[in-house]
Amino acid sequence: MDLHPALLAVLLLTPQQQLHASTQLHAAPAPMLASRVASDIDVASYLVSEKLDGVRARWDDRALWTRNGNRIDAPASFTRGWPAQPMDGELWLGRGRFQDISNLVRALQRDDRAWREVRFMAFDLPGDNGHFAKRTLRLQAMVMAADSVQLGHIPQRHLTSRALLDAHLDRVMAAGGEGLMLHHALAQYRAGRSETLLKFKRWDDAEARVVGYRPGKGKYTGMVGALLVEDAHGRRFALGSGLRDTDRATPPAVGSMVTFRYDGLTAKGNPRFARYLRVRRD
Repeated sequence: MDLHPALLAVLLLTPQQQLHASTQLHAAPAPMLASRVASDIDVASYLVSEKLDGVRARWDDRALWTRNGNRIDAPASFTRGWPAQPMDGELWLGRGRFQDISNLVRALQRDDRAWREVRFMAFDLPGDNGHFAKRTLRLQAMVMAADSVQLGHIPQRHLTSRALLDAHLDRVMAAGGEGLMLHHALAQYRAGRSETLLKFKRWDDAEARVVGYRPGKGKYTGMVGALLVEDAHGRRFALGSGLRDTDRATPPAVGSMVTFRYDGLTAKGNPRFARYLRVRRD
């Protein structure tokens, strides 16, 4: 199917048609996970949105859940009036505030006042059988109908060339954003890693498990100098760059998963210029 006529047909739907076109609801499946953007993709086949640096969450008509299936203790008022249809999205406080939202979500005692600042920024409908271009318009109509200040949707845009995609990424990064997400406009929702959902950043990121510590020296004496980690390929290396003083004083526990960024691989296959970002909390 040619993309552009398909997009046009979807855009001609009224909000009411978008809202009611899919009548069969399903329980939300496992989340769809992104792959990396290849250099030869057809940009015009995708819808593009900002990659929000929040906590991934799913709404199942009753509660919010992390991507690993842990229930999120959000106040009842936070989700009041939300649609019955399952939604996939990010709990978000704003650019550069990942640690704040992460701490709030995993707090042992819920802070209802702090939750008033949070928004659930939805980007997909896991239980909808339509392709993504249709799903995103139905989602937009649902969010508008819900009239909830805590519920929003992530805007999608259609770009027609790699040059326009690169320019948009530059604008997002300059404004403090993390990167872009590309959804193939004609793709079905599929749980797990998908080649139809791509992330686009100026650097790569990955996860690794903490297996030990390297002691600090000089001003870091008595603290952690670097985390010793092992990635999914069994490669072991040190992560010191990016650690804050608080991380060095109270480092991630052995066995925990951390996210790091890097710029390609060395000749030996290790991440080049690896830099610690955060603990994975979900």
